[in-house]
Amino acid sequence: MSDLLANLPKSVRVVEVGPRDGLQNEELIVSTSEKLQLILMLAESGLEEIEVSGFVHPQRVPQLADAAEIFAALRELEPNPNIRYSALVPNRKGLDRAI
Repeated sequence: MSDLLANLPKSVRVVEVGPRDGLQNEELIVSTSEKLQLILMLAESGLEEIEVSGFVHPQRVPQLADAAEIFAALRELEPNPNIRYSALVPNRKGLDRAI
């Protein structure tokens, strides 16, 4: 057993993707304010990295159409600077929207 433990990494990196991956397939659209509430609760739980949305085509993934609004709201709320908030950016158009 001690040989198994000796080969484990010294640390792990946990990236919470629930606000993006967990919501993107939901049929009913979750409001921007409800998403923000979820993100802030996840931040309060001690997570250090949260993938909050995705800059994808809004018609393909309607649940993530408010990505820009989510990030704007997070900036206004002055979230914990020790937490990394990120988004999925799969292509150039998504990058343009993210910027």
